[in-house]
Amino acid sequence: AVVVVENIVSRLAEQKADSRLPRMHVIYRAVREVSLPMTSGILVIITVFLPLLTLQGLEGKLFIPVAMTIVFALGSSLILSLTLIPVFASMLIGETSHNTPWLVRKLEALYLPALNWALDHGRTVVVVAVSLLVMAVIPYTMIGKTFMPTMDEGNVIIQLEKLPSISLQRSAEFDLRVQQALLEQVPEVVRIVARAGSDELGLDPMGLNETDTFMVLKPRSEWRMDSKEELLEALRVVMEQFPGVAYGFTQPIEMRVEMLTGVRGDVAIKLFGDDSAVLNRKAQEIAAVVARLDGSRDVISKQNEGVQYLTVKIDRLASGRLGLSVDELENLLRSQLEGRVVGTIYEGLRRTPLLIRGEQADFHNLQIALPGGKFTALSAIARLEREEGPVMVEREMGNRYSVISAYVGGRDLVGFVEEASQAVRDQVELPVGYRIEWGGQFENQQRAAQRLTLVVPVAIALVFLLLFSTFKSVRQSVLVLTNVPFALIGGIFTLWLSGEYLSVPASIGFIALLGIAVLNGVVMLTYFNQLITTGMPIAEVVVEGSRRRLRPVLMTASIAAFGLVPLLFASGPGSEIQRPLAIVVIGGLVSSTLLTLLLLPLLYRRYGVADHV
Repeated sequence: AVVVVENIVSRLAEQKADSRLPRMHVIYRAVREVSLPMTSGILVIITVFLPLLTLQGLEGKLFIPVAMTIVFALGSSLILSLTLIPVFASMLIGETSHNTPWLVRKLEALYLPALNWALDHGRTVVVVAVSLLVMAVIPYTMIGKTFMPTMDEGNVIIQLEKLPSISLQRSAEFDLRVQQALLEQVPEVVRIVARAGSDELGLDPMGLNETDTFMVLKPRSEWRMDSKEELLEALRVVMEQFPGVAYGFTQPIEMRVEMLTGVRGDVAIKLFGDDSAVLNRKAQEIAAVVARLDGSRDVISKQNEGVQYLTVKIDRLASGRLGLSVDELENLLRSQLEGRVVGTIYEGLRRTPLLIRGEQADFHNLQIALPGGKFTALSAIARLEREEGPVMVEREMGNRYSVISAYVGGRDLVGFVEEASQAVRDQVELPVGYRIEWGGQFENQQRAAQRLTLVVPVAIALVFLLLFSTFKSVRQSVLVLTNVPFALIGGIFTLWLSGEYLSVPASIGFIALLGIAVLNGVVMLTYFNQLITTGMPIAEVVVEGSRRRLRPVLMTASIAAFGLVPLLFASGPGSEIQRPLAIVVIGGLVSSTLLTLLLLPLLYRRYGVADHV
């Protein structure tokens, strides 16, 4: 709409001196003049967002709706700008003056000397642009990488893990002591709601030794400390008063996101092997190594041992002499413990299964009926022993594994995993047949990065085909695409200076930046080609065309930038996710606009008017 209205206003102002054409015809010509580059540009932006539609897993659930919204919004804006906007312009735009507005005159007074200098010192401009592009590689290597920025939801959840053998009553008593200590020693906590165990929930099964403690906090203005990290440190001080319990911190939405990955924590280290005892021992060693790393928070290795089991070892010779088979004994013992359905009781429409079960307390004294009608004690044909064993046996793709989870604070996720994996390789010796996989949020980040690495080049190839169908020239299509890497310079530098990490929202910002850079290039080159068809010399074409397209290019960039400024200063929940996107786009728009206005005319004068393909 900006490009259409700007061109209509310009054409009406120029036509005022020569009023031979009707007003509606002037508007029609103005819209037709920009319809092709605008349509191509919008299709290009839609194309660069198509890679987001291929994302899978959690990142797909989060960002496919974003991509669909952008695609439909751009398609609607294109239709409206070519239909309703010209109609509204004919009714609402009055008599226009041929005089250029004062702000545009000031901008042209600054731009034209800079453009002429760039055209006269082409080699210097190219060297500076290429140098900036090369220099951008340095801060890019220094930018940390993560999946999603950590969002401050305003509340905190402490995840407690006690000994697996703890009873429900003892677990509830312990949780109550923890809650009382938190409320007494951390006044920022208003109230607490806790949940111990959730075996019936398929999404997030928990044993009775696991508790989620939901804490509602006071408003930030009533806190004694300045940051949430300081509050977490105060909570850690309280939790250290309860030895023998593992704990970690999360948030309500963050916990739901972790449920989708199947593992709690930013990083999940999955150790695969066959022996449960070896898995538990090596998991403890890995947890100790990871806990010593800078940035590790709340490293937890599940305590999977310590549950009491009653093992019945049947003496096959003794049972055989008495005429009892092992299968019969196993079925009898199972019925004694679990019960056996022997019938159904009907009460109207209600059906109640009839279950017969023995007393578990008398299991040691159980009398076994022999085929001859006599009885013998279970202890005469079997040996009963108490043994410690695992709480549960976890498997993934049929392989037994143990999990070590950790949260990362104060550094990027990918850098932490790289250091942790190297430390584990150096300090933990795994037996033959045992292996480690890194999951959690890191797994989401790696999957999204690999997917975008494959799909974005395909999208750029489609963009090239769209440009070629617009310009019918390989050279001019390449010229527009050369603006893309230079447009990324500003986004990289601003992301580095802001201290933000390269996350999925930041990657979406770079994708949006790519589309905007191509759109501005299409608008510039299309007008250059129109002036070439009038017979104007190439030297005048780049100057006059750049001057005429200065206003729409600046308006497009400034509207996009100003629209994102509120995201930079937002402070509510979710602002942490929006901020990297805004930083990348605003910084990239600065470099993209400068290079579009200075470098693109220079390259067009040198390469743009070659033979068309």
